[in-house]
Amino acid sequence: MAKLNFGGIEENVITREEFPLTKAVEILKDETIAIIGYGVQGPGQSLNLKDNGFNVIVGQRKNSKSWDKAVNDGWVPGQTLFSIEEAAQKATIIQYLLSDAGQIAQWETIKKHLAPGKALYFSHGFGITYSDQTGIIPPEDVDVILVAPKGSGTSLRRLFVAGKGLNSSYAIHQDATGKAFDRVVALGIGVGSGYLFETDFKKEVFSDLTGERGILMGALAGLFEAQYEVLRKNGHSPSEAFNETVEELTQSLMPLVAENGMDWMYTNTSTTAQRGALDWRHKFKAASMPVFEELYERVSSGEEAKVVIAANQQNDYREKLEAELKELRESELWQAGQQVRKLRPENS
Repeated sequence: MAKLNFGGIEENVITREEFPLTKAVEILKDETIAIIGYGVQGPGQSLNLKDNGFNVIVGQRKNSKSWDKAVNDGWVPGQTLFSIEEAAQKATIIQYLLSDAGQIAQWETIKKHLAPGKALYFSHGFGITYSDQTGIIPPEDVDVILVAPKGSGTSLRRLFVAGKGLNSSYAIHQDATGKAFDRVVALGIGVGSGYLFETDFKKEVFSDLTGERGILMGALAGLFEAQYEVLRKNGHSPSEAFNETVEELTQSLMPLVAENGMDWMYTNTSTTAQRGALDWRHKFKAASMPVFEELYERVSSGEEAKVVIAANQQNDYREKLEAELKELRESELWQAGQQVRKLRPENS
């Protein structure tokens, strides 16, 4: 196991070099892996596992859009594609990849097929961490493990097809068989992880919910909207405002950050940009720190989980969600984005 050192703080990581795919396939050669759910993570993880040589089946509700998508992706009804209950029954490893709401709804179906020695796999710590709200409490005689790719299932699949990997965290909540470590790492390599870093279910969900509501989605969307609206109020055109707010960030600057870090990106911009960015970063940190503190407290206390569960249980949840997304999609900011993206060189 390799170690990363951060100023004296060591972290365990597992790379493909020390745990190659051939070893992962050998460890799981007698296992049947059932992917339960074919929504966000299911397609990417199942297809990557299949292409890597593992014995994989998919469990999904029949006569649903996701069932049809699975068929279109090459899963064969009655051979590699089954109902949720039938797939869970056949599996020795159940990858529980339904949405958090879906996991709550299907838990009794899954639970009755958790025979001793099986493994229950998650890609999100929500159901286990907030078990007082979800009711998801596995029996003590099964392994409970987690591999959480740090990105969408779409990104996981695209990187895999390109011969790359997406970093993932891994965790062991329950080791009933003594094989949980080998199982979770083999699965992590199998689904296409670039490397695996160690966590636990609680830390995974706390960081994930904070990140989604924060810099990855919520904060980023809010900052985009604020800067765009200020520019527009001061007479800048939609094209100019969008390019300065979104296009330059996503197409020019963030690739530089990904390549070598924020400091390196700064060295590749003008001295005027450097000075202003270095000064104003402190103001933005001071303004946003209280919001992040409040956010983390709500995540760790379970309040955010309560909001999510209550919302997902409403009969008209999807209609309300679509209305919110429609408002976002039809805002001038993202309508401008549609037009600007068409003018990128690769689209012309």
